[in-house]
Amino acid sequence: MRTAEPHPKDRLLATAARLFYAEGIHAVGVERLVSEAAVTRATFYRHYPTKDDLVAAYLSETSRQIRAAVAAARAGKPPREGLAETMAVVGDATCGEDFRGCQFLNAAAEYPDPGNRVRRVIDDHRQWFFDVLREQAAALGHPEPDHAARVLVLLRDGALHGGELDDAGKVRATLRRAVDDLLPA
Repeated sequence: MRTAEPHPKDRLLATAARLFYAEGIHAVGVERLVSEAAVTRATFYRHYPTKDDLVAAYLSETSRQIRAAVAAARAGKPPREGLAETMAVVGDATCGEDFRGCQFLNAAAEYPDPGNRVRRVIDDHRQWFFDVLREQAAALGHPEPDHAARVLVLLRDGALHGGELDDAGKVRATLRRAVDDLLPA
């Protein structure tokens, strides 16, 4: 029995995710996307009226996957362990075989206009992550959960850049220790 061929919209999104992450968003043109996804230009524009719509969809799907990983990592765990596991999702990501940094930070560098739709997807993801961390820090009884969440977001950003530039295993271990040092016992 043959498996069904992925829907053209799904092929476009998967192709965009692979190419945008590996090469950069602005470096990949529509012609290359349609060629590698094996779709027509008309199909591309029927599903994504602009390339920025595809970029926003790519980042939204990336956010959905990260949200699911964080939810699974913290499910049923006490607050301290849940927060440590949330940050472990970040540390583990740095050790991926083809790791090239954070998709959101990479995209933000290519989309400096805060009013752009792509930047709004980035901002939404970052706000969600901050909110998760603030909620977990408050559940732990941290005296300043907003500050703790801001520090943890900065640690996340640094780990996702450092994991590409430095030894990923050391970055992951340093992130874990920094999280442990920040949290009340």
